[in-house]
Amino acid sequence: MLRPQSNRSRQLVSLDGIWDFKVDFKDEGFAKNWAKTQLDTDLDCAVPASYNELFTAREIREHVGWVWYQRELVIPKGFAGERIFVRVDAATHEGVLFLDGKELVRHVGGYMPFEAEITELVSAGESYLLTIAVSNILTNETIPPGEVATLDTGRKEQYYYHDFFNYAGLARSVSLYSTPKARIEDVTIVTDIEGSNGIIRYEVEAAGEVKVLVRDAKGALVGSGSGNKGEITVANAKLWGPGEPNLYSLVVESGEDSYSLSVGIRTVKVSGRDILVNGKPVYLTGFGMHEDHIVKGKGHDNAFLVNDFELLKWIGANSFRTSHYPYAEEVMDYADKHGILVIDETAAVGMNMGLSSGIFGSKPKKTFSEDNVNSASQAALASQIRELIQRDKNHPSVIAWSITNEPASQEDGADDYFKPLFALAKELDPTRPVTYVNVMLAPFAECKIAQFADFICLNRYYGWYVDHNDLDSAIANYRKEIKGWVEKFSVPLVITEYGADTLSGGHSIHNLPWSEEYQVEFLKASHQVHDEFEEIVGEHVWNFADFQTKPGIFRVLGNKKGAFTRDRQPKAAAHELRRRWVGLKNQKPKQ
Repeated sequence: MLRPQSNRSRQLVSLDGIWDFKVDFKDEGFAKNWAKTQLDTDLDCAVPASYNELFTAREIREHVGWVWYQRELVIPKGFAGERIFVRVDAATHEGVLFLDGKELVRHVGGYMPFEAEITELVSAGESYLLTIAVSNILTNETIPPGEVATLDTGRKEQYYYHDFFNYAGLARSVSLYSTPKARIEDVTIVTDIEGSNGIIRYEVEAAGEVKVLVRDAKGALVGSGSGNKGEITVANAKLWGPGEPNLYSLVVESGEDSYSLSVGIRTVKVSGRDILVNGKPVYLTGFGMHEDHIVKGKGHDNAFLVNDFELLKWIGANSFRTSHYPYAEEVMDYADKHGILVIDETAAVGMNMGLSSGIFGSKPKKTFSEDNVNSASQAALASQIRELIQRDKNHPSVIAWSITNEPASQEDGADDYFKPLFALAKELDPTRPVTYVNVMLAPFAECKIAQFADFICLNRYYGWYVDHNDLDSAIANYRKEIKGWVEKFSVPLVITEYGADTLSGGHSIHNLPWSEEYQVEFLKASHQVHDEFEEIVGEHVWNFADFQTKPGIFRVLGNKKGAFTRDRQPKAAAHELRRRWVGLKNQKPKQ
């Protein structure tokens, strides 16, 4: 499913804006067919945005179940004779699309796009009633997992096992677009390097004859090909790499249809203890991030996007992980455009009943069982891996696929659950490494899925959750564990989380926890260990910015581990990271 675009053969109309909005408190919207007529509501909702933050009513913020969006859909007269589609970039976590009360498509998975063709249902120049129902419910069969309980008061409570707020709604764009009757269905690009030349291998799914043109940044034609599958050589190619966002424009033409995309010529591979981009070792610097902002929640906003990337540039970061779900496609485009490396992660977070029971105070459960993370969950994750790779396969910024964050990989059943999922990712895309993110409860001697990873990501909090307020012990124990990983596995290690909660403006001459001074000293201690091991090839601080979490006594209005505050103001830690990272030029710091 190609992302919509406007060009000589395709037209794109944004449906973003203010929609009618109704919360289905009584779970009656489907039975009463709310999509058939205008919603009986006084509420409006912005799209894109998470609805939870927009309203003052707590019962809306904490609602468990369905909400309904509705607006008028006018088909432009210029769409006559074309195929017509409605596309939803994401509906968290389940979306149902209706036209004049008729259900068109249903999609489960809160961070991937879906669409419906409406060509036979509409006429150019006419208007229709477009409705989207969205559910935020998580169960043991969804990704991420959760469970819903009905309290004695009759109110539904959503329990989930990930440590960020379960924002819901239409957080990304909705659009109407047209294509020719015979359209280009898909394009797959794989690049390689031979000497000074770049190689672009393409595969196009289209019914008609195919022509492919490649132009450089100045618009000069540098290569062409024909047929549904082929290879184009670009002489003296300018390679795409970290901090070097050299992009070519590739245009596919087939019959009356045309489709263009940006191509970065680069290679990615794991060799020994290194991650190589264009044959050169890279040292990843950056963050685990979140799509999280005040008011909009996870709602995508291009102004926020530009500002976040400017801060990444200012601090000297060359990469980030899409923790803990795929980000908006605009984010991936912008990473391509600015030479930022991305570890692209699925929404498989919270698959660890032991960890969640410790954090949220519930009784311990076996993670991999029919009652919890089961075969239906595995099938759902397989589907999300397929959708993620299909969506993001052509982005040069994506250097690895992350299958899951902090699963109970030490438990029985973990290997049987994850082994086929690693294999699936490698089958779908043999050109990129596949990884996962290990939690402290699954040390090197016990983790059952590290064997499947091309490189291993570690989330470690020595000095915070372990050896709290004792950085001398933290350094010693951190060093000891890393030594164990290095001795057991012959692959690179990336530290994908390390950090300490910090109240902006909190200070202590004794470097007490939660002070800005302690956060700085924590980072320095962690970096001391990182620099001792050549096998560590990257460090992603948790987190880029403070973010909202589910209310709880161990969180002070959210997670405060950000180097920046939630409104993107730097803490002292940001300046310390800038001091370390600026000027590294993608190389490991020297001891």
